[in-house]
Amino acid sequence: MIAIEEIPLYYQAYVKALGQGEIVPLLLKTGDECIELGKNLTEAQGAYRYAEGKWSVKEVLQHIIDSERIFAYRALRFARNDQTEIPGFEQNDYVPASAADRRSIHSLMREFTNVRATTVDLFTSLTDEMKLRKGISNGVEMSVEALGYIISGHLKHHVNIIYERHLKGLP
Repeated sequence: MIAIEEIPLYYQAYVKALGQGEIVPLLLKTGDECIELGKNLTEAQGAYRYAEGKWSVKEVLQHIIDSERIFAYRALRFARNDQTEIPGFEQNDYVPASAADRRSIHSLMREFTNVRATTVDLFTSLTDEMKLRKGISNGVEMSVEALGYIISGHLKHHVNIIYERHLKGLP
């Protein structure tokens, strides 16, 4: 397990919520938790927003998918010793541009399953040395290993929000 101080401050709460563990088992566990959630979602639940201006469940799922792709790309670049600084991305621009509400829950969950499988493959293929390599993204230095924990923690954070705010708020 990585020391929490090695995680950029913004993501530390996500990683703390994971508990102890190695990257790949955590990726598998949090992935399974999201897939289980998706199996039980209806299209009406997918369209639900717990407050005005908040993302729908489908938009949250698309945000998870997009973010995972971006974080895994960063991890790949850093693992391959690419020292080119990577710019950040604006999640609030991505969500409306995704048209997630036009997609089915099934389609989103199939995409998530495929993206998570490639993320697991990536982190399974890394040597210990590669996991320690670092790069700069969005102005912050982080390691490949940190990105693996961020991916898992970010997913867990959003799955928890879906359960706590979206699904509990349904009539």
